[in-house]
Amino acid sequence: MREAVAELVRDGDSVAIEGFTHLICFAAGHEIIRQGRRDLELIRMTPDLVYDQMIAAGCARKLVFGWLGNPGVGSLHAIRRVTEGPEASLEIEEYSHFGMVGRYTAGAANMPFYPLRSYAGTDMPTANPRIAPVTSPYGDETVFVVPPLNPDVTVVHAQRADAAGDTQVWGLVGSQKEAAFAAERVIVVVEELVDEAVVRADPNRTVIPGHIVDAVVVEPFGAHPSYAQGHYDRDNTFYVEWDEVSREPERLDAWLDEFVHGVADRAQYMEKLGPAVRERIRPSGHALAGPIDYGQYR
Repeated sequence: MREAVAELVRDGDSVAIEGFTHLICFAAGHEIIRQGRRDLELIRMTPDLVYDQMIAAGCARKLVFGWLGNPGVGSLHAIRRVTEGPEASLEIEEYSHFGMVGRYTAGAANMPFYPLRSYAGTDMPTANPRIAPVTSPYGDETVFVVPPLNPDVTVVHAQRADAAGDTQVWGLVGSQKEAAFAAERVIVVVEELVDEAVVRADPNRTVIPGHIVDAVVVEPFGAHPSYAQGHYDRDNTFYVEWDEVSREPERLDAWLDEFVHGVADRAQYMEKLGPAVRERIRPSGHALAGPIDYGQYR
């Protein structure tokens, strides 16, 4: 992770660390903090705790997003401190979830915009003039369009990949594929590195092909406190506790000092969290997918 971030994430970059509740790469966010990156444009459908931490650490100048909060708990207090009131210092650009998916899709397809209906009747186009009305060339209907989104760097967490970067995901996929194809550079972070034969045996799970991947990082528990389906559960206790940690800048800074700056990597982070955390996120059993037969052909 240290090498991937050092080589591929630069000051001033636009960075998307995607994952819709599932497979959010906190390990990459923490390494970006440790390496002191500045003036980043952070991009996510749902900023979640990872961007609360990165913004508290001073990494960002701008946030592009579709919904902002601590899911199931409340606010992201570090972000609120720099976006509300007369001394707000963080630039924000707000869309809807579907608007963000549309932007990634347009970026991935090299299209000038993505049309969608869901802004009709809302005040989002007033709040964000980049959401623009257009008249259909096939009639008089008006729809809204959003511009393409092409991050300098997209970071995707996944269950497994081979050394060539062919990346497989199961469970909630979110917009990982679109965000990766739209990006200039792609870092894939996985729980497990597997042989090419494993990928070839189940090709439909391959969401991201290796030819668009710039780095593969093997980082077990890299998505904690998010989850990796089949490897570990979402750490809901962490999300609840973060609400209190993030309310006070001094307490949040102390957390960053201990759990980000105070460790060298993800392995040390998990060791510092302790065995009780591993136990509470451990799957209680197996839920195997049904077998399929691709068939052999002459």
